[in-house]
Amino acid sequence: MVSYVVTTAHQAGYSQSEQARELAVVLRAQYVSRDDRSIADMVKEYEVDGVLVVSRQRTSLFVSGQEFFFHPGMAALRIKAILAGKTDQMVKAMGLQEGDRILDCTLGLASDAIVAAHVTGDHGTVVGLEVVPAIAALVRVGMTGARYKNARLAVAIRRIQVIEADYRDYLRRLPDKSFDVVYFDPMFRSGVQRSSNMGPMRVLADPSPLSTDALAEADRVATKAVVVKERRGSPEFARLGLSEQGGGRQASVAYGILRTEGGSP
Repeated sequence: MVSYVVTTAHQAGYSQSEQARELAVVLRAQYVSRDDRSIADMVKEYEVDGVLVVSRQRTSLFVSGQEFFFHPGMAALRIKAILAGKTDQMVKAMGLQEGDRILDCTLGLASDAIVAAHVTGDHGTVVGLEVVPAIAALVRVGMTGARYKNARLAVAIRRIQVIEADYRDYLRRLPDKSFDVVYFDPMFRSGVQRSSNMGPMRVLADPSPLSTDALAEADRVATKAVVVKERRGSPEFARLGLSEQGGGRQASVAYGILRTEGGSP
């Protein structure tokens, strides 16, 4: 578990100080005044792994020499491609339609959830679960405060409900067939993405592999399919019994698909 203190940027205003104090309470972390100290000085002084900083521009967690913050990643380009009539491999694997109910069990930075929220539309539901409190808080704050010129992206972001929860516990509490698609994007056993945010993400994220028990619970909850994202050729597909796979032939990732009873191929 990564340890951190919460503070503000240099010369922060009253609202940033109040937000930092509130975040510290939510995260059960220590709030400290910034004064003139650097991030490195604060890490050393408080003997923590990182520093969560609230600024006028955004809220970030600095850890392992990198900055971690919410941003939509490739979601904007993917939405643009969908509007141009191109195939999104995740959407295809899920069989997404307008009005579908999606449970993203491993929200992370929410890029996939944003795309799903765009496709499912105003009548759809996208719930994102994130077990790491710091990630859940940064994404929730980022989604609330960010402003985007792309109106469709902004609307999709606002549709997502972020819940801090362990999917293993959350799934067990759900009624049968309460979502159409249950989605997993577990931390890959080896990395394939080069995003600057993936370094700290690997430090923060839960590295636990998806279990067959959790997959069975997801199958119970879904009406259409359970979809698992992994690197192409991963032995995880065989371990989980996911013989059906989707994804572009040249893509570095693939989607294992478990069709639920009655779910169409």
